[in-house]
Amino acid sequence: MEDISDNLLYYHYNIKHLIKLEAAQVDKESPDYLSAYHSFAGIVYENYLYEKLLLYAKQNPRIGNFILKGPHAHKTNTQSNALHVNNKGQIIYKTRAIEINEFDGLFFNDKEIIFIEMTLIKSVTNLRRRLRKKKALLEILFPNHNIKALIILNQGVSGRKRLPEYCTVWLTKSFDVSNIFNWLKSKNRRKRKPFLTPVAPNLVSASKLQTSPFRYYNSLSWMLHKLRSNPNTVLNMNFLKSETCTRYIDLFTKVYIGYIEKKDFENLYPEIPDVTEKVAVAIEKNHNDILLLTYFMQYSRKKLLNIVIENNKARIVKKDTKGISITEVFHILRMVTPSHKITIEDINTIEQLLRSMD
Repeated sequence: MEDISDNLLYYHYNIKHLIKLEAAQVDKESPDYLSAYHSFAGIVYENYLYEKLLLYAKQNPRIGNFILKGPHAHKTNTQSNALHVNNKGQIIYKTRAIEINEFDGLFFNDKEIIFIEMTLIKSVTNLRRRLRKKKALLEILFPNHNIKALIILNQGVSGRKRLPEYCTVWLTKSFDVSNIFNWLKSKNRRKRKPFLTPVAPNLVSASKLQTSPFRYYNSLSWMLHKLRSNPNTVLNMNFLKSETCTRYIDLFTKVYIGYIEKKDFENLYPEIPDVTEKVAVAIEKNHNDILLLTYFMQYSRKKLLNIVIENNKARIVKKDTKGISITEVFHILRMVTPSHKITIEDINTIEQLLRSMD
């Protein structure tokens, strides 16, 4: 900690839940406590590594510029369709009111952009999907750059050899956050040492990164039209297999291809109750990179159900009211026309086409 002084104590931490658990004398080995503490530890770990990377970037200007965030960055109002540091000090990209992605750190020069992921996870299985989405967004925002990733993990993490080739992996020793937690919850805190602010020409604000134009919902609509543009078949397979389509699927995690009417969906999956008049049909990429059909029923701007098909059986998943799927489905169902209708026969054809890609 010597070279970063007390800088970790200048970051924002929300430990109210942890303090409540301790006040209630919850067993510290219980799942609730471990989950809350691990989440806090992950945030401290990220902040610690960011402070170290600032010094590393200053000492290695040949890598390029490094984006300032947290207490090192000027707080800004939320910007739509822009990569920026928000008022919480995070590097994010938002469209309208929805956050599309957050980046733990970013290096960039004229040729490359290196996004950074710092996490205390024990397995990289779920991380791979997050990386895929972040890389796809940066490829769209910066089409003339080569996109790479720096992944910093704790020793002992499993599956790191299965990370994509564009990833460089650094491993750290175990990380103890007890001193930070004890200081935060103490009623008689010692005074913080002055905040250290590294200064170098390559430590810059996010405004130095100029992005290419990107409109999230316009792109979703364009994908829908392109995927249904082949007059001879229900799905434009040449486009589906294209590099452009793959990139957008990685970003959106799903792309919409039309809707199926209530009566047809009820015939396909009679076990699903209260089916809406139109059910949105989408293609989703799972964690094994396999494309599958999935369905969405929207009842209001605050209620959306996802119908997931597993082993030919339908399962209902309630979507987060603050998630982007709510606005995506609302947008798609407003703009579809009768030409986007999908029949039971079409569903069978699409499933065969998707299986042929496995």
